[in-house]
Order: sequence, then structure tokens, then C-alpha cells
Amino acid sequence: MALLDVKDLRTTFRTDDGLVKAVEGVSFSVEPGQTLGIVGESGSGKSVTCLTIMGLNDRRSAVTTGEAFFKGDDLLTMPSSKLRSIRGNEIAMIFQDPMTSLNPVHTIGWQLVEAVHLHQDVSRSQARASALDVLKAVGIPRADQRIDDYPHQFSGGMRQRVMIAMALINNPDLLLADEPTNALDVKPQAQILKLMGTLQKEFGSAIVLITHDLGVVAEIADDVVVMYGAQVVERATVNELFARPSMPYTWGLLGSLPRIDHDVERLAQIPGSPPSLLNPPTGCRFHPRCKYAMSICQSVMPELLAAGGSATHLSRCHLDQATRDAEIKKLESGHFAEVT
Repeated sequence: MALLDVKDLRTTFRTDDGLVKAVEGVSFSVEPGQTLGIVGESGSGKSVTCLTIMGLNDRRSAVTTGEAFFKGDDLLTMPSSKLRSIRGNEIAMIFQDPMTSLNPVHTIGWQLVEAVHLHQDVSRSQARASALDVLKAVGIPRADQRIDDYPHQFSGGMRQRVMIAMALINNPDLLLADEPTNALDVKPQAQILKLMGTLQKEFGSAIVLITHDLGVVAEIADDVVVMYGAQVVERATVNELFARPSMPYTWGLLGSLPRIDHDVERLAQIPGSPPSLLNPPTGCRFHPRCKYAMSICQSVMPELLAAGGSATHLSRCHLDQATRDAEIKKLESGHFAEVT
């Protein structure tokens, strides 16, 4: 049984300019101990998907439909009191910017202790001991001293470690990580990814990783959801996606990755800009930027169907299989065909 099972999730925001369809018909599932990567450009609906699952959208402007079953209970119809007891305890989230997510007027230790007190009936000394243990687990040096420091006294990488500590302090079953390595240098990024993998094995948590970086996905994910224009355009295991990507948007993402075996002056790029979710294109959302676009792409929305004969690989595209196979051959000589 899946730990998290999302079905036909839709989120619309009411604005002065009209309705913004931020998430349309998103479905996926996550098993205990597994990592799901959700990738796509900014504005594709990745973050809103997770905020909707957590019940963190502004209810005054957001309208949500669909289902998000966690351990058999639908988070979207759950009473607010029960959802608050789950949020931060059984489900935790790492937000994009730790500097704006951490309270600047309280010490790191105070904030970690508060997170424990909200969900556990323990003394303050016990909560502080738990906070110190988790700071050590995420690799904060001199944790016994740094626990009384404020967020501005930490570097970007260390603040991100603190955010991970706060997410893990109550041993959640599910961790939603929204760009956990955003704006970090290469070395801290690698350290954070390694840390998340190590802690996942230790705590047994499932992870939903939101990122625009397919290199990060290749490093730690088991399954991948590619989003574009608020929709899922491809869904597969990580090996299937990198070996036989089936959708032109995914080809563009893969083609824009730097490669150590190619000496190029400029990386490939996807022309144009992501669509407006206030007034998205008719038909396939990607057709204004797709060099393979046909007349049908401009008027008919492609369904998310099985690709390449695999039941676990789904793609939203009108292209015939022969055209897809020809494009895949161009990629097979590179590192996309192998994921370790």
C-alpha cells in the first residue's frame, strides 16, 4: 500500500486577473522508504502541489479538488485539527529558502524545541536533548554551542541543514523537500543530498523531492514526475526516464544538462518561456515551444498514456513511436542511458 497516493489533484487560485489553474490533474504515489522526484521549470506547479497536500494554501483564494490519501486518510478532506497534528509530525516539509522559513528572533534550539513540544509530551530538557541529537545527525559542527545561535549566524548550507533537522526531529514518515539544494554551491549541494539519503535510510522516511535539476533526481530518486504547465507530462522510474525519455519537454531538460564527455561553448536550451497558467495554450501546453508540434497538438490535449510498452512509464504526447525512438537514439550515446 502506498504511503501517499495522490489522485487527480487540482488547485485553482482566484485572482483579480482571473482564475490561475496552478495544478491540473496531477496523480502519483510514493511507497514507504522511496524517493519521488518532481521536476520542471519554475511555474510548472511543483511547489503548489506539495503545498496543497500539506494544506498550506490560502483557503480564501485557493480551490482544491481531487484526493491525497496518506496512510488511507484523505488529507484534503481531513479536519484542520487532525491535519495540524499530522503536519510537522508524520509529514514534514523542507522549504526553499531557510532564511525566510526560520524565525530570525528565536535561536535554532528554541525553534527545534518548539517543534518537539507541538507533537510530543516531553519535558523541555528532553526536547532540547532531541534537538541537540538531530543537529549532530545533520552534521552541524559544535552543535552543543551552535544550538543557541540565531539563523543569521549560520551559512546558507548550515541553515539548510537546520531546516532538515527541523523536518526530521519528529521522525516523519513522509518528507516533502522543496528545492533543498537551491542556491547552494556544488560541494554543499552534494553534502545535503548525501545527508538526505543517509537520514532516509536511518529513519525510513519516504521523500518527495521538488527540483528543476535532473542531475539531482538521477542522484537520489527512485521514480520521477515531470511537470509542465501545471500538468504531469511524463512519469516513470528514474532508469526508464533517463534511458528512454518519451516527451519533447523531457528531451529538452536532458539536453540542457552539462556533460563531461562533450566540450561545448553553450548548453542546449528550450526556446520560449513557460506558459501563463492564467491563460494557457489550447491543446498540448508545450506545443508553442516544441519543434515537433503538429496541427493536432494545437487543438487536442494529449492524454497521459503508456510509453514504450512499459506500464510504469507514462507520457503526454501526440508523437508517433518511430519519431520518439529516433530522438532517443540521439541521447543513447550519452550518459542519459545509464543511471547509477
